Amino acid sequence: MRLLYKAISAAGIITLAALLFGCATTGQKGQVSNSSSDAAYQRLGIARGNVAQREDGMRTSGAPGTYEWWYFDSTLGDGSTLVIVFYTKDNINPDSKLLPRVSLELTKPDGTKISKLVQLGADAFSASKDGCNVRIGANSFRGDLHSYTIHVSIDDVVADVQLVGEIPSWRPGTGVTEFIHNGRTNYFAWLPAVPRGKVEGTLTVAGKSEAIIGTGYHDHNWGDVSMDKLIHDWYWGRADIGGYSVIASYITASDAYGNSPYSQFMLAKDGKIIADDSSKVRFTAEDVHINSKTGKPVANKITYDYVDGSQHYRVTFSRERELLEARFVDMLTGMKHVLASVAGFDGAYLRFTGSVTVEKLEGSTVVDSASQKSAVWELMYLGHAPAGAKTN
Repeated sequence: MRLLYKAISAAGIITLAALLFGCATTGQKGQVSNSSSDAAYQRLGIARGNVAQREDGMRTSGAPGTYEWWYFDSTLGDGSTLVIVFYTKDNINPDSKLLPRVSLELTKPDGTKISKLVQLGADAFSASKDGCNVRIGANSFRGDLHSYTIHVSIDDVVADVQLVGEIPSWRPGTGVTEFIHNGRTNYFAWLPAVPRGKVEGTLTVAGKSEAIIGTGYHDHNWGDVSMDKLIHDWYWGRADIGGYSVIASYITASDAYGNSPYSQFMLAKDGKIIADDSSKVRFTAEDVHINSKTGKPVANKITYDYVDGSQHYRVTFSRERELLEARFVDMLTGMKHVLASVAGFDGAYLRFTGSVTVEKLEGSTVVDSASQKSAVWELMYLGHAPAGAKTN
């Protein structure tokens, strides 16, 4: 998930149907299920606690009604970030036919960006169902849950990246969240195939090549209906701090599913996962204010408390400032912009920087802690902010 780039990329071409009808709610409220029963694993054909290579292979048919992407991001040695995504199609418009695309975004420490996107025909796409082996034209994304190679060539930018995992592949339970409404079940699936890894490679821009090193992350998402029909908003962040690695999210389902909240959480120490039962997580948001540009409620402090018997870890993100404030309607032009405004579509994306702290507690005593002052996390808002959104 860094869903930030995925969702923003898609927002520019949201379909009119999604704008006008995606948030409609009728009849009885639906349910959200993150079942981790043996039957759920058996039905999905996967094993508890063991990710198979085929889970990072193509999980959908690519037909109308589905979407899928393979995502990579990294923080490089000079402070730059590199994000690469391979899509089967625009994920906000899953009813379209197969329209593969590749995106690349390089952000320098001074904020300078290089953004590239190529969309090709269905005949330029191939993907294995046995593992991650995706081709879109001359671009490829291949790996075996541990070691990956990514090649992207768009215009005057060429990236050749190697990612080697330092934490085992992981998923929250089955990795599939089901949304059940009026007898129909839709789903959103997430597999962090490389929660953290070592990055090496080369990056060529306008004929000038340089070696790159850093740390990276790869995940894989797929689903069968536009995300705005299932999800109202989410906080999502990840960080590597003093031997700890954390991936944490707090997701609120759409109005059609009663705005039911759920968390997804993984904490690793020195490459070993030590906490990942999301049912043990308590999320709190503090010092909430209304963001002036987007009109969305934003917490200056969010905390994930993981308590499992005597085991207690606390992860705290403390906002310092916004890195990005984006209203999706502002990305539309012409009639789409007019219709989106009339329909009241006000989706937004915010990215923050600040500090993140991981603490291990025994009783009320902190026995171990690590902090980082340059953390980045996000708030995605696909639904409407509640009237008179609460602040404190």
